[in-house]
Amino acid sequence: MLDNFKLYLSEKSDLTEAVIDKILKEVRVESIQKGEFLLSAGDVCKHAFFTEKGLLRAFTVDESGKEHIIQFAPENWLISDRSSIYFNAPSDLFIEAIENSRVIFISTEFMGMVSEMSSKFRKANDRALQSHIHQLQQRINQLLGATAEERYLTFIQKYPDLLLRVPLWMIASYLGITPESLSRVRKDLAKKNFKS
Repeated sequence: MLDNFKLYLSEKSDLTEAVIDKILKEVRVESIQKGEFLLSAGDVCKHAFFTEKGLLRAFTVDESGKEHIIQFAPENWLISDRSSIYFNAPSDLFIEAIENSRVIFISTEFMGMVSEMSSKFRKANDRALQSHIHQLQQRINQLLGATAEERYLTFIQKYPDLLLRVPLWMIASYLGITPESLSRVRKDLAKKNFKS
């Protein structure tokens, strides 16, 4: 039932399989239905969420009611509002299941416990945080300076299996463009690839 998360822990730590089996009893696993929220804006985020199976998304809603998708989390991805957890502050994010999903709720206490047990895990967790910051910086640079086509190609590299799982309007929201612009980008790319 927790095969992906067990593999994640074994790759990121130097813990034995017996120890991992024991500590897995400390995590909460829930089946989340499509459209169900794990976090709503205004709530304090208490967990990171590991997608064992399914697909989640994090997004904000602006004053006009428009959604802005920040991240997708398919299988084996972690998603949370790190600043809400760290500062114990209300979140700006909604985290929602966009497919029926099996999700592992990971508390900061669990992460601390595993970090104390495994220096390899602690280093991997620190690296994951730095990687997350790096990706956010790249994302900001893309939104500020890249063309719609460049953003779309980066999306395909980052989330290669999502094109058939996510509606185009959600991809457009993630890219910061309209669905019509995304359709034009896809048509232009199809023409370029057809000619070559």
